[in-house]
Amino acid sequence: METRRGYASDRNSPKWARFLVGEDIAGEPDNPWWENLRAQVSLGKRFERVRVVDQPLTQGQEFLRASAPSNVAAGEDIRTLTRHQAEQLRLPDYDFWLFDSKTLARFAFDDEDTTLGVYLTEDPVEVLAACQVRDAAWHHAVRAEEFARRGRSAL
Repeated sequence: METRRGYASDRNSPKWARFLVGEDIAGEPDNPWWENLRAQVSLGKRFERVRVVDQPLTQGQEFLRASAPSNVAAGEDIRTLTRHQAEQLRLPDYDFWLFDSKTLARFAFDDEDTTLGVYLTEDPVEVLAACQVRDAAWHHAVRAEEFARRGRSAL
């Protein structure tokens, strides 16, 4: 689950400058992340993410939307949920990853959107809560392709 309005890692990437001048960043050359993603998906593993976005999108969210086709092509299923919907569903406003519904990785960021660290836990109470958040977000989110078709308009 991604809830931030932007990420320092994106703004510090070489793709960011190309994005700012209007280049198409969806067809990036292959990289180790996508190679691993395709290999894992071919083994039957799933990679899914829900991105919470504002209306209108922030510049960082526009960047992620423009980047999504490459991840989707490599095998990731990306969905989008508006911040308004997430608030109505009372979803948390922090980023996290779940691994096999057993391990929760919760991210910490500073005010400049720089990742400070990751909190890992297998505490069943915390993992179950994250699974419930994931399921609710997934149910209400739309596929990245559908979100892109809708353009910059409201979902």
